[in-house]
Amino acid sequence: MPTASLIYYYAYQSGEVESLPVILIHGAGGNHLNWPPQMRRIPGYRIYAPDLPGHGKSGGRGHQNVLTYAQSLIEWVDALSINRAAFVGHSMGGAIAQTLAAYYPNRVAALGLISTGARLGVDPFILENAASPTTLHKAVETLMDRFFGSPMDQSIVKQIEASMYAIRQSVISGDFQACNTFDMLDRLGAITCPTVVICGAEDKLTPVRYAQYLANEIPDARLEIIPEAGHMVMLEKPDEVVGVIKGFLDSVPYQAGD
Repeated sequence: MPTASLIYYYAYQSGEVESLPVILIHGAGGNHLNWPPQMRRIPGYRIYAPDLPGHGKSGGRGHQNVLTYAQSLIEWVDALSINRAAFVGHSMGGAIAQTLAAYYPNRVAALGLISTGARLGVDPFILENAASPTTLHKAVETLMDRFFGSPMDQSIVKQIEASMYAIRQSVISGDFQACNTFDMLDRLGAITCPTVVICGAEDKLTPVRYAQYLANEIPDARLEIIPEAGHMVMLEKPDEVVGVIKGFLDSVPYQAGD
C-alpha cells in the first residue's frame, strides 16, 4: 500500500482515471480495515481508504478537531492529484465528510454519511477514561459493548478491538475530543452535493434520530435504515450497505477531469 502526504492508504482501481474517485474515511480510533473488503472493492469506481494521521500505518500525531482532519485529507487528495471525489465517512469519518462538503464544496462530488450525526457528543465516561493510558481499557470496553447491534462474528470484534489498542492513547483521546466538539447543526443546509445517510436500526452511539436529522436538514438527502445492525453497520451488514452505496454512486454525475 502506498503513502502520500504522510497518509498510508489502500487503493483499488486507482488507475481507472475515467471513474469517480471514492474516499472511505474511517471513524475514531480506527483504520482502513474498518471498511469490509466489499466496500474497498466496489466495481466501477476508484476506491481509496486512508488511515487518518496517527492511525494504522499513517504518520503524524492525530488531531483534536474535525476541521484539521478535513484539512489533512485535502492535502492528501492534492498529493494524489484528485480534484473532486465522493467522500464516504463512518462516525467521526462522517463528521469529516460533512466538514469537507461545507468548507470545500468544490472538492466534494457526493457524500455518504454512515452512523454519524450533525453533533457527536461523547459519553463523559468514555472521554474521561480515554484521557489516561491506565484507564483507556475502560473506554474501549464500553465502546465494544455499544458498537454492534445483533451478535457479531467474534473475529471481527477482536479485530476492531485490537486496532484501537494499536493506536497511541493520545490519538484515541484526541479523536473523542474532536467528536465531542463537532457541531454542524447550523451548516447542514449549505451542503448541496448528492447525499445518502445510512444508519443501523440498533445503533446505540449515533441512533436513528441522528440520521433522520441529517436527512431532513441536508437538501434532497436520501435516508437508508439497515435492520438488525448497530454502529458498525458496514461490518455487520456489508452487502446491504454496499448495495446502497453502489446504487447511490451510480446516480452521481461525474466526468473525468472534474
